[in-house]
Formats: sequence, structure tokens, C-alpha cells
Amino acid sequence: MKQAVLLLAHGAPERIEDLGAYLDLVRGGRPAPAELRAELRRRYEAIGGASPLTARTREQAEALERKLRQCGMPVRVYFAMRNWRPFIREVMAQIGADGIERVVAICLAPQYSRASIGLYYDRVQQARMELGMKAEIVWTRSFHDHPLLIEAYAEKLAPLLAEDRRVLFTAHSLPVRILEEGDPYDREARATAGAVARRLGLSQWDFAYQSQGATEEPWLGPTVESLLDQYAAEGAREVVIAPIGFVADHLEILYDVDVHFAGYARERGLSLQRTESLNASPTFIAALAAIARAGLEAA
Repeated sequence: MKQAVLLLAHGAPERIEDLGAYLDLVRGGRPAPAELRAELRRRYEAIGGASPLTARTREQAEALERKLRQCGMPVRVYFAMRNWRPFIREVMAQIGADGIERVVAICLAPQYSRASIGLYYDRVQQARMELGMKAEIVWTRSFHDHPLLIEAYAEKLAPLLAEDRRVLFTAHSLPVRILEEGDPYDREARATAGAVARRLGLSQWDFAYQSQGATEEPWLGPTVESLLDQYAAEGAREVVIAPIGFVADHLEILYDVDVHFAGYARERGLSLQRTESLNASPTFIAALAAIARAGLEAA
């Protein structure tokens, strides 16, 4: 049986000229207000004009393919984006043309939510049906507590630990209504943070949600800003943010953390540092390889 691995990510434009088209895709075709377009452009300009997400995802796919080959599993690793190029449908068409019979799909987000990862599942299944593909899709639902993922995050955080330096783990926020629906996301995000803290022997640490959406409905908290306010009021001087809900550099890291949170902290007398993103770290790629092998070797 001819098998392959498919990595899935959110997607982001690589040119500032594509921001409008990208925003329309994210909003499902609903035109974005002018002020929202202007704000997104301002944020992208602040990080150099484009997102590195596509490049980082490509590097992860290439590194994973090499790692699997070293493990005696010479399979092709594809990658696709939900909201930008290469689009899921385009990559699924290529998978079909390549005669792949079984695909292990891994969303590059460790914690599962129907409101996020579930959308990738829907998009892949839709493409599979429209293209008349027969290939079996083996889904990796979650890997939030995989030992090698925890080790990868711990490796990035360990060099930044110091006495009296606060540690704040973060993950992307989602609407509060997911809790009422029994969604495991909040539980899994906090579990990842707790596992990294235990791996490093941390007795004191906090968890917050970042990048809340600009809608009227309530979003998961506490917010990063509220924790930074608390630290300043308690007389803290140094903070380390460890984003354990993300695995690659993109806007929510390079702007939300490096620009917005850093500035917010500075205004309150706090020095803020951030852990390096996992990107193609050998330990993270080893985690992906272990996850992929489990799917490839499944009966």
C-alpha cells in the first residue's frame, strides 16, 4: 500500500499585497471592514511585511520526511493550508494524482478543538469527496501530551528559567461556548502547560489565553494582559512567555507576543522574554515522526 503523511496548518500570506485576499478567506468570504484590513496590514508591517508560517511549515514537512526515511519509512510528506496556499484541495488533488492509498493527517496544533482542528477534518473530507478519492485518511486527533512534544517545549524554556522570573504559558483563545459543548481544548491546553512545568520541576507558573477574537461573544481567559497587570502589581520584574499552543513562528507569535505583549509589559516596568518557537527543532520533528509512524504502522 502506498502511504503518505499530510501536515496541515492554518496558512498565512507570504506577501503583504495578499492580505486582503487572505482576510476574505479567513472570514469565509464576508468582506472585512476597512479598519480591520488596516489593522492587519499594520501588524504585518510590524513583523517585516509577511508571515514565515508557510516557510516554517515547509521546513517541518521536509525535516519529517528525512526523519521518517532515517527510520526506515521512506514516505512522502505533503503539507497544506486551510486558509492560504498551498490549499488543502490542491494538495489533496496532488495526493490523488500520486496514487497515494493511505494518508496519515496531522494538524500542526497539539490540542484538539472541534472549532479549529475539526475544520481541517471537514475541509479534507470535502476535498476527498469532490475529487472522488479512494485514499483512506488516518487522523491524528491530538498530541497535546506526547512525551517528545513536552520535551521539545521544555528544551526551549529551560535556558530562560531564573529565580524570580515569572513563567506564563499561553495558547490561542477560543469562544467560551466551546466549554458548554464539551470541547476538550481548554483541558488539553492546560495539560500541556502542566506537563512542561513538571518536566522542568517548576513549582510556580501561570497559564493564560492570547489572541482573543474581535467579537462580542466571550472568549477563553484569563488574558495575558491581566496576568501582566498582576505581575506588575506584585512587584515582579521579569516574565517569560512560553506559547505551548503553537509549533511555528507566525503572526500570533511575532506580533501578539513579540510586539504587543512586550510593549504592554514594558509600560508596566516588566521585562518580557519568549521561548523560541519549535519550528523544525529535532525533538519536535522526532515527535511528529513518532506520531506519523503510529499511523503508518496501524493495521
